[in-house]
Amino acid sequence: MDSSTEKSKKNIPVGEAGSGNGIYIHIPFCKQACHYCDFHFSTSLKKKTELVVALCKELILRKNEFTGLVETIYFGGGTPSLLTQLDLDIIFKTIYENYTVSENPEITLEANPDDLNQQKIEQLAQSPINRLSIGIQSFFEEDLKFMNRAHTANEAENSIKEAKKYFDNISIDLIYGIPEMSTARWKQNIEKALSFNIPHISSYALTVEPKTALDILIKKGLVPPVDDALAEKHFFTLMETLQANYFVQYELSNFGKEGFFSRNNTAYWQGKTYLGIGPSAHSYDGKNRSWNVKNNSLYINAMEKGNLPSESERLTTTDRYNEYVMTGLRTIWGVSVRRVKLEFGIKYKEHLLRQAQKHLEENLLYLNGDLLLVTKKGKFLSDGLASDLFLLNL
Repeated sequence: MDSSTEKSKKNIPVGEAGSGNGIYIHIPFCKQACHYCDFHFSTSLKKKTELVVALCKELILRKNEFTGLVETIYFGGGTPSLLTQLDLDIIFKTIYENYTVSENPEITLEANPDDLNQQKIEQLAQSPINRLSIGIQSFFEEDLKFMNRAHTANEAENSIKEAKKYFDNISIDLIYGIPEMSTARWKQNIEKALSFNIPHISSYALTVEPKTALDILIKKGLVPPVDDALAEKHFFTLMETLQANYFVQYELSNFGKEGFFSRNNTAYWQGKTYLGIGPSAHSYDGKNRSWNVKNNSLYINAMEKGNLPSESERLTTTDRYNEYVMTGLRTIWGVSVRRVKLEFGIKYKEHLLRQAQKHLEENLLYLNGDLLLVTKKGKFLSDGLASDLFLLNL
């Protein structure tokens, strides 16, 4: 690597989320459909140009919903790496002309390995983007074929090698619990990821969402069902291996080196305000949640007329308590008993501690001063534990 390339690498200070806002931009296009995916996307790129124009119109239409700085910008999907340099230039121009962006924002783009050739990565490095999230999922060909991923194992490795020449802040996604994936092969996946010395790994259990290709294949008996016991074994292998290599499991599925926690994700888990732009994107202002129509054509047509095609709901105190418990238990920041009392009331605090008692006795939860946290034993059960602390009626 020559010195000019080294100097141009994106090495932006990162850490916990600040007090500012976040913008999430949904890019609803993919080259092909992964068998497990139930996110909103289209495999036809015919309306991509129209969609980019519509995204910019929504950004302008909603600019007064924010006060203060934009701290994070996140391109999710779909496959945002399908955007051209011109597409990104247009979107960034719109953001910077209509919003006040902080001096050192975290700007993430999700990318698939098959899109990340040298030319593409150079273009991304020349844009405001300073963090890449690469959808590796597995370094083994048989797993990629099982999931119907568009890239090969070789492209997975090459994409990271090339990205490291230009970006320091890189995250990769890995999926565990794949039927017939041995624990040894899963350990090899983790070791391969560690060999690239990247600072962040997101890893999720393979789940069977209704009406996905995977759901249909399992029901037809064409592929074996997902094994929860295998997924749990993989999860603990992941947790122990990454912690031994100085990664912090700051959220159930997210592991980062110190200074490289995702500011975008952290803001979400800590209940910060974010604006969701694009079809199916969700927004949150602390009290209200809204979501755009889950249809590209309807979204584009509405934005052409200057209408926002969204629905919204005002969250009750109980809704907000339940969300805080769900997100808090997934993180190293836990659930603050004091905050529950101050923000939601004494009845919520009493309910929380009453429901938590049996899980404290079973060593699934523990109290560290004011904070209610999940033990190592309870981590794989975090979502179920949270639901047991929910309040349904008050």
